[in-house]
Amino acid sequence: MTNIPNAPAADRIPSQAPGSSLPRLSTTVAGAPSGPGILLAHGATGSVQRNYGELIPVLAASGHRIVAPDYPGSGDTPRADGPLSLDALADALVAEATAAGLDTFTLIGFSMGTAVSVQAAARHPERVRGLVLTAGLARADARASLWLDLWLRLLERGDYAGFAQVRALSGLSTEYLNALSPKELTAALDPDPSLPPRGSAEQAALVQTLDTTADLPGIAVPTLVIATTLDALLHPHHSRYLADHIPGAAYAEIATGHLPMLERPEEWQALVTDFLAEHGL
Repeated sequence: MTNIPNAPAADRIPSQAPGSSLPRLSTTVAGAPSGPGILLAHGATGSVQRNYGELIPVLAASGHRIVAPDYPGSGDTPRADGPLSLDALADALVAEATAAGLDTFTLIGFSMGTAVSVQAAARHPERVRGLVLTAGLARADARASLWLDLWLRLLERGDYAGFAQVRALSGLSTEYLNALSPKELTAALDPDPSLPPRGSAEQAALVQTLDTTADLPGIAVPTLVIATTLDALLHPHHSRYLADHIPGAAYAEIATGHLPMLERPEEWQALVTDFLAEHGL
């Protein structure tokens, strides 16, 4: 697995339109160079490692070529110097895929990454062959907006203990949270301010404003929507909406909170890889 860090300015390949406030994205590349392409879009306040660290080797083992950029302020990507735009973020991810040699690819999106994936498919239909959308949304509802408001307020105040608590409450199912050992619970509630990605506030703010509802009917590639049925952050009705409004989309459910890669990683990975194999993606 290769990580492409932020290159010196003279060596950078522009990954967004001139004038964008986005920095070049630090990008992990893995798998067979000639394999079918996969582009990963992680969630808000997440990272490639946190959301896809265990999926990447599974995809590589199945012969895929994986390109996984970190958003501004996640991983080794510098923080943006202004608010994030869904269009610019989608374009930047596609640019990283093409810079890594992928002409076409399947997008795998988690949480906010589902909206990034849909936007990329709408803006670059000639490149996108399929979509896998887990625990996603087309537009935040009142409940999600309240969680995001609380996240942003705690981050603004520098209350990292409170932020860790609300992330655990919104991200983990009741069953999983209550089953944690005292040591595991302490780790989940670690108030270390270096743990949340530096760009968490900008990423959470983007979730509050994004809206891909008008783009869904135009998606014309094989799509799998995976609902997390015990999700306190993004209720599964968001995933059902995606499946209902993307023509021909397949729909699956997994009994986890917002983080299936943590609560039921093997079941989630199987849903993803089986869909890819079924459609030759």
